[in-house]
Amino acid sequence: MMSEAGQNTAPKVHRLAEAVREIKTAAADREDVVVDMRESTRARLEILAQELAPVFAEVPEDDPAFDFAISSGQQPRLWIDSVAHVVMGPDRRTYRFLRDTRLGRVVLGESTEIAPIADLVTRYIAERMVERQRYLEGEIFSLPRATEEEPVEDVVARKGRARGPFLASFFLVILGGIVGTASIILLLWDRFPELHRYFQ
Repeated sequence: MMSEAGQNTAPKVHRLAEAVREIKTAAADREDVVVDMRESTRARLEILAQELAPVFAEVPEDDPAFDFAISSGQQPRLWIDSVAHVVMGPDRRTYRFLRDTRLGRVVLGESTEIAPIADLVTRYIAERMVERQRYLEGEIFSLPRATEEEPVEDVVARKGRARGPFLASFFLVILGGIVGTASIILLLWDRFPELHRYFQ
């Protein structure tokens, strides 16, 4: 009996060891594929960075807005500034130029070719530099003025109309309070005879 149990156990251990070895091999193969894909993505982003190197060189070094670097990680990215970057699409061939906004991530452009993305990035950098220059110079964009001034009567009438909804709401609240108080008194009239004295 014991020898039969020993014979049955040995093959199971052997099969389990083989299964563990197969799983480890498959996991290593998957990791190799992931590493290869990451390296391929990084290589494509480096090619784009080389294409943009002359543009990056023209940006003043004292401009803190830009950070031209390729980040490592699960998905390498070519960072342009703190909110815009280029990544490779799911097919690993499409360049995607993205920008993070308060409302979410926006795709500024995508292409399988380097030139269109390089042009978009160059234009984006130029726009950001102009925005910064205007900000530093204190340029203020004012709203266009009306060609004719509004008559004083129109302004007064508009102010009166603006107060109308507020007053109506105020009176509705007061009326609601009065109706609510009266309803409570009527509901409690029979239960509390003392209330009769107050309303005689």
